Amino acid sequence: MTGLEGFMEAHGGLALIGAVAALAAGGFTKGVVGFALPLIALSLMASFLPFQVALALLIVPTLASNLAQALRNGPRAALASLLRFWRLNLVLGITIALAAQLVVALPDAFFFALLGVTITAFGVSQLLGWAPHLPEHHVRLVELATGLVAGFFGGISGVWGPPIVMYLLSRRVPKVEMVRSQSISFLLGSVVLIVAHLKSGVLNPVTLPVSMLLVLPTFAAMLLGYRVQDRLDQELFRRVTLVVLMVAGLNLLRRALGG
Repeated sequence: MTGLEGFMEAHGGLALIGAVAALAAGGFTKGVVGFALPLIALSLMASFLPFQVALALLIVPTLASNLAQALRNGPRAALASLLRFWRLNLVLGITIALAAQLVVALPDAFFFALLGVTITAFGVSQLLGWAPHLPEHHVRLVELATGLVAGFFGGISGVWGPPIVMYLLSRRVPKVEMVRSQSISFLLGSVVLIVAHLKSGVLNPVTLPVSMLLVLPTFAAMLLGYRVQDRLDQELFRRVTLVVLMVAGLNLLRRALGG
C-alpha cells in the first residue's frame, strides 16, 4: 500500500495526528521568526517516528512554506535578496545535494551535538551582549563557510537554518530582508533536498503523499505566526530569534545525548 493508507498501516493514526501537530507548531514558529520549521517539526516527530520517515514528512511543507515566505514581499524583492547572497545559496545547494546521500549511513548523534553546541553558544553570547563584527574583507569567506556548514547539516538532517540565521544576524540584516533572504536560501535548499531524497529513497510512494497533505496545517499555523511577527520591532524580533535558536540548540543536544 502507498500514501496515507500505507502510512496509517505502518505507523498508526496517532502518529498522523502527532505529525499534524508537529508541523503546525513548526509552521507557527516559522511565521513568527522566519525559520525553525524543520528544527521543531523534526525534533517532535522523531520522538514517535523513525528518523528517515520524520525527515521525509517535513520536506514538502518546508518547500511550500519557504516559497510563500520568500515571495511575501513580491518577486522583485526576492530576486534582489537572491542576488545579494548568491554565493551562500550556490554553496548551500551543492553541499545539500552531496550530503543528502549520507543520510542512511551516518549516525545522528555527532552532528546533532556539534550543531547544538554551536547554536546554543551563539545564542547565549548574543543575549549577553556580545556583538561580533564581521569585517567586509571577511564577508565572502564567512558566507562560503556558512553555505558549506549549513548544506552539510541540511543534507543529512533536513535542518540547515541555524547557520544561515547566525550569519544574517552577524551581518545585522534588517528584519524584513532577513526573513526574506533566509527564506530564499531555505527554498533553494528545499528544492535540492526533494530531488536528493527522491534519489536516496527517503521520499517514496508512502511518505511523499503524506508530506504533501501536511502542507495544510503548516500553512494555517504559519499565517497565525505572521500576525505576531508583524507586531515585533527590530530589537524584539532579534531577541525572539535568538531565544528560538537557543531552544533549538538545546533540543539538538538533548537528541544527541539520546534524550
